Amino acid sequence: MDQLLRGMNLSTEEILIRLGVAVICGLLLGLDREIRGIAAGLRTHALVSVSSAVITISALDLYQGVRAQGGESDPLRVIQGLAQAIGFIAAGAIFVAGGTVRNLTTAANVWLATAVGIGAGAGQFVLVAIATGFGIVIVTFVRVLEHFLSQRPQKPDE
Repeated sequence: MDQLLRGMNLSTEEILIRLGVAVICGLLLGLDREIRGIAAGLRTHALVSVSSAVITISALDLYQGVRAQGGESDPLRVIQGLAQAIGFIAAGAIFVAGGTVRNLTTAANVWLATAVGIGAGAGQFVLVAIATGFGIVIVTFVRVLEHFLSQRPQKPDE
């Protein structure tokens, strides 16, 4: 009966876990951007991640429902559409000012939040954890490394 009311093949607990993982990972990915005062921060990353998870869960559930009734469907089209759509959003975040490209890392980070949401929606938690970890390392610790490298005295080419 519970499944009929929800129209879902997943339990409420599984949906909560998948969406919760997406929210937490989105928040973690947005933390660096928030600390740096960039507009696409905590809320943006969490919303992108959880909405990607919702769409993925829905696509996979619809796929199972259609297949159970003997039909054909391809949930990968939904994921392809998400990747395309987030490309437009990410491109909108990038701008050039005074000959300098701005927000490229933020756009890439939003795209990663989408991928993490897709993985969480699909229940691929190990993939999500590793990707989130790498994302955090890249946007925080690599920035520290870049700062350190830019402080080193430059040797003239010989």
